[in-house]
Amino acid sequence: MKDKKYWLLKTELFSPLDDEGLRLISDHCSESVREKGEMIFSEGERGDNLYILTEGTVEVFKTDTDRNISVIAELTPGNIIGELEFFTGHTYNASAIAAEKTSLLQISESLKNELENRPEISAAVLYRFLKTFSGRLRKANRLVKENSALVQELKRQVYGDKLTGLYNKTYLEETLPGLITDRSHPVGLLLMKPDNFKMINDTFGHEAGDDTLKIMAAALNRFTGDEGTVLRYMGNELGVILPGFNREMTLKMAEAILIMFNELNISPATGDKTVFLSMSIGAALFPEHADIADDLILKAHDIPLAGRERGGNMILFPEDL
Repeated sequence: MKDKKYWLLKTELFSPLDDEGLRLISDHCSESVREKGEMIFSEGERGDNLYILTEGTVEVFKTDTDRNISVIAELTPGNIIGELEFFTGHTYNASAIAAEKTSLLQISESLKNELENRPEISAAVLYRFLKTFSGRLRKANRLVKENSALVQELKRQVYGDKLTGLYNKTYLEETLPGLITDRSHPVGLLLMKPDNFKMINDTFGHEAGDDTLKIMAAALNRFTGDEGTVLRYMGNELGVILPGFNREMTLKMAEAILIMFNELNISPATGDKTVFLSMSIGAALFPEHADIADDLILKAHDIPLAGRERGGNMILFPEDL
């Protein structure tokens, strides 16, 4: 096996160091072997060590909430693993496993303590660390700018609601602040819930409830067209962002939406042509009701339940409560 110095010089981080610096790093290296299928580190563990792969193959992967595994990188000899977490003190943001019998150089946390006493070496390593990561970020930014399909897929995964295909709660919370920056340009926000959704679920089953929500989402999206952005806020609560809408325009849109939902045919979901939706709609306005996005959302979100308690099928503004 090649010596430690050879492998240190193969990495972007340590290659600029002189012999003294390389000796210091080597003093905190130990050789480590992992058998096929053996974990090197797991997502969420504290990043106490970084590794240089010297033989074999390592797979880096993430696990989603449904326990599905996605391999995000396959590393070969000469690659360094876990440097971001090692130098920042964060936990590992992915897991790494030996795809075959694998040899590594393991650099321990004691190196960080040693570097504190050697500023000339520490500065060289830190500079290379920052330069390496800024280069990676520039490459990633170029990829995102040049690949519109990738941008759309990223947006779909981050901002898409799986059930309805609409935008989700995250989209509203991250987009709205950028829309309410100029008090001379009003923004209307509608959040709405069906008053009789529990009855639909209890009578026809939860699958019928999900199908009803899909019908509602598609109908609202068609109805608003280019005038607003439709989203599913949470549960059976849908929303519409209305940039440029003042109070009169927002109320007019809410009234039209209410009529549309009252007449909407949901029998494909329920199997019963006599069942129709009763809706309570909360309307809030920037800057009239709030200057901060979170406050505007909260004021609109609180209204539909109050509307249902008052008999339902109504439109209310915050001052109506």
